[in-house]
Amino acid sequence: MTENTDMIPPEGKANPIDTDYQVGQDNVQFNIGPFGLDIHNRVFMISGLTIVAFVFLTLAFQSSVGPMFENLLSWLYTNFDWFFLLSGNIFVLACLALVVSPFGKVRLGGTEAKPDYTYPGWFAMLFAAGMGIGLMFYGVSEPMSHFQTAVGGTAAEEGMRTDWAPLGAAEGDNEAARRLGMAATIYHWGMHPWAIYAVLALGLALFAYNKGLPLTVRSIFYPILGERVWGWPGHVIDILAVFSTIFGLATSLGLGSAQATAGLNALFNIPDGNTTQVILVLCITAVALVSVVAGLDKGVKRLSEINMGLALLLLLFVIIVGPTLAIITGFFGNLWSYAQNFPGLSMPFGREDANFSQGWTSFYWAWWISWSPFVGMFIARVSRGRTVREFIVCVLLIPSAACALWMTAFGGTAISQYVNEGYEAVVNAGLDLRLFEMLAAMPLAQITSFIAIVLVIVFFVTSSDSGSLVIDTITAGGKMEAPTPQRVFWASFEGLLAVALIVGGGLTALQAMAVSTGLPFTIILLVGCFSLYKGLASEPRT
Repeated sequence: MTENTDMIPPEGKANPIDTDYQVGQDNVQFNIGPFGLDIHNRVFMISGLTIVAFVFLTLAFQSSVGPMFENLLSWLYTNFDWFFLLSGNIFVLACLALVVSPFGKVRLGGTEAKPDYTYPGWFAMLFAAGMGIGLMFYGVSEPMSHFQTAVGGTAAEEGMRTDWAPLGAAEGDNEAARRLGMAATIYHWGMHPWAIYAVLALGLALFAYNKGLPLTVRSIFYPILGERVWGWPGHVIDILAVFSTIFGLATSLGLGSAQATAGLNALFNIPDGNTTQVILVLCITAVALVSVVAGLDKGVKRLSEINMGLALLLLLFVIIVGPTLAIITGFFGNLWSYAQNFPGLSMPFGREDANFSQGWTSFYWAWWISWSPFVGMFIARVSRGRTVREFIVCVLLIPSAACALWMTAFGGTAISQYVNEGYEAVVNAGLDLRLFEMLAAMPLAQITSFIAIVLVIVFFVTSSDSGSLVIDTITAGGKMEAPTPQRVFWASFEGLLAVALIVGGGLTALQAMAVSTGLPFTIILLVGCFSLYKGLASEPRT
């Protein structure tokens, strides 16, 4: 069995894997000036050099890469939209099967393991891990976008139906359009993304806490690859996990910078454009580096606590000051609408709504999959002591309900402003400005808009800091306490990668790289489901 001082040994009965692998055995340790490094010589070098080369080539050939990103994104959507939708359904079904199967009685960490966190603390961390910048960017813009499309009906040229063909027509019916728009939004932020996170997080937790293997993605595949998992097959898995994570983070950081720039323009008339976004990314990356150097407890923990407090404050403000009764009743109504429309939304074949199934759903699934190593490792680290059934139910349902409430409050308020008050600014604004337009029609607009900007920025910082920790763990061969300069490297290039994609193609470039790196990692996760089953089958049950 591997000797890993970072891991807690199983408590009670478990079935650890007997392997001669030592954590960090393939690492190279050396000094660059006063700074020490402890890196996996293959995973770090290949992934690190590739990212560095990508950043510099993208910045050097800005005029050429834009069309390339557009063509790449179009090709991926056209050819693989069905694959992303089908894979998302498989992950949900796999999680639901685990809940009702005997494997649900397996406890992470051994039969006698006790949870490290109380339910309230655990729930808060589960929600904080997964969405962050995305909720801020899409909380108003997505429900409003789907509402506009749905209320426009299904008529189109040459007999082709538009986005809402699977859900039916809502032309001229504001209430029906609102229900359809909220159902589609909750579909993108509900069980499917959290099932993706749950599959990887459960695999990481099982093979780390019960099997005694390093907390890296390759460990999940030991039942399939055996000792070869420590060789090149495992190297490839971890390298793909690094690419997936860093491009997923860059996409989120790019979206966050676009929204923060739009907010600064609305509040302080700061120019809105790529230059401001780049400056903002560089400044926030510098703050993230300070957080990295400060360490996990002093840096990420304090920022996360501040952010959760501000997010809860803003949510309560919108619920109380906005259409309170409509938000409360709409929350349950939206969940029911989501359940009713679930089959049509999730159908992977025969779709006639390319803009929705490709431009929205396929992008989201690839984005969530690219985030899964980052979020999965965080969830795994805080979920020791939970049974598989408890883990799946809570990871799927609690954050999904929280996201549905957030979207109902922010998106529902914006739709109400437009329908009931005739407030057209919230409809006509760009995606990155709609949150601020919604807040502008409410009391204390300057204060709440400033809080929203702070939230986006702090989500930016915590994502960069936590993401660099996860990537560094993977590229350090599973070591949890690798030298700080390695995390500084990854945090720096997360920001530079976001800059390169912003200037090289904007939102299209961000989406293209999230989808292209999410595609191979989707295959990794699908195979991982089978390996997870084999790992659970050998574990004793409580």
